[in-house]
Amino acid sequence: MTSTSGAILTLLTGLATSVTLARATVSAAEPATKPNIVLILADDLGRGDFSAFGTPDIRTPHVDRLFREGVACENFFANSCVCSPTRAALLTGCYPDRVGVPGVIRDLPADSWGYLAEKATLLPKLLRAAGYHTAIVGKWHLGYEPPNRPNDRGFDLFHGFLGDMMDDYYTHRRHDQNFMRRNTETIDPPGHATDLFSQWACDYLTEHAAAGAKRPFFLYLAYNAPHGPIQPPQEWLDRVRRREPQMSDKRARLVALIEHLDSGVGRVLDKLDETQLADNTLVVFTSDNGGVVGDEANNGPWRSGKTHMYEGGLRVPCAVRWPGRISPSTKTEQIALSMDLFPTLLEAAGVTPPEDIDGRSVLPQLLGQTAVGTAAGDPREVYFVRREGGDQYCGKTIESLRRGDWKLVHDSPFAPPELYNLAEDPHEATNLAAEERKVLSELSAALRLHVQRGGQTPWQPAE
Repeated sequence: MTSTSGAILTLLTGLATSVTLARATVSAAEPATKPNIVLILADDLGRGDFSAFGTPDIRTPHVDRLFREGVACENFFANSCVCSPTRAALLTGCYPDRVGVPGVIRDLPADSWGYLAEKATLLPKLLRAAGYHTAIVGKWHLGYEPPNRPNDRGFDLFHGFLGDMMDDYYTHRRHDQNFMRRNTETIDPPGHATDLFSQWACDYLTEHAAAGAKRPFFLYLAYNAPHGPIQPPQEWLDRVRRREPQMSDKRARLVALIEHLDSGVGRVLDKLDETQLADNTLVVFTSDNGGVVGDEANNGPWRSGKTHMYEGGLRVPCAVRWPGRISPSTKTEQIALSMDLFPTLLEAAGVTPPEDIDGRSVLPQLLGQTAVGTAAGDPREVYFVRREGGDQYCGKTIESLRRGDWKLVHDSPFAPPELYNLAEDPHEATNLAAEERKVLSELSAALRLHVQRGGQTPWQPAE
């Protein structure tokens, strides 16, 4: 046994941490056996880029399996149209600007638009306090230095990439820097990043099962596929080209990268079966934002894609499987956002979430315990934000706000607001801002309150 494996086994069989958190407590009604949790996050996966959606030119049997064996969330949205804000919302249960991450965090300070707030309590910290071992495999993208590395924020194990995106899936460099880490140690493993992350996740599951530990685990598997560069292994690209000879080269490369990602998801699901962990493991699969239109991603029938506040940039796939608790091949129309997974997973683990979060648990809907009407019938007001640099944004924000059927869109900081009725116009083709001045005024006022609330949290590190 290697020293690193031995260290993991020690952690897995050790006593649960006794951290006391003022804003979260273990519920008195916690389950008799806490479920293991595997949260799988794809990077830039379009709403329609899996075959269970009905897309004919792609083969994703393993992602399809999760939709078949669990519940499909038909109206699931990322908290932002880009990476870091959604990841911050996912792990804190808050709107991303409320935890200091309105935009993408980068290793270049002059082009970094977020800084994870020290006051934010992350999901792994709360789960660890409830007895879980916590691990992240893959892409972090929420900070490069203390106190904002994974091990600083509640993860017992980090095996992955600190940064935003690799310039090459095989060399794993970004701006000529190596951000691959095992905990705080710099590593330089060979291989395609998707294969590495899949293998490391499987290794974690194997080691957990071998330890025979009663301690449950939380595994956050954050792939960087199918984010650009669109760099599938050659054999996967050849396979797609043979099957779809009329497909454009650009689309073929993206499809091959997604199908390769799907195979990695399959390896993890197979490992859960092999280690007999599957029956007590809740698995979530989703994406951090919509797909890139320029890469010929399929965002379903919805308008636009990544980096934009239209539906194609915000709607993402989401499937949740929990054997024996969630009925297979079911659907929910409940509107939910990335930040809602935070209280949902805590509730499944028997943990009461902090009171000051923005997310709400949708576990009753996933379990089929609460009937939910159509998306249009949900009165909840939800808000999306992105801050960015460059000449197109100049450090300003774009936002969107939805209330019932109505959606207010600021897709450029220098353009007038747009207003859509999603019940009548789900493809956002007809801007009603001029005709519906009263609705426009009401939603604009509500949006300003969200912007003011987010502005209470600094998004740059102190000098």
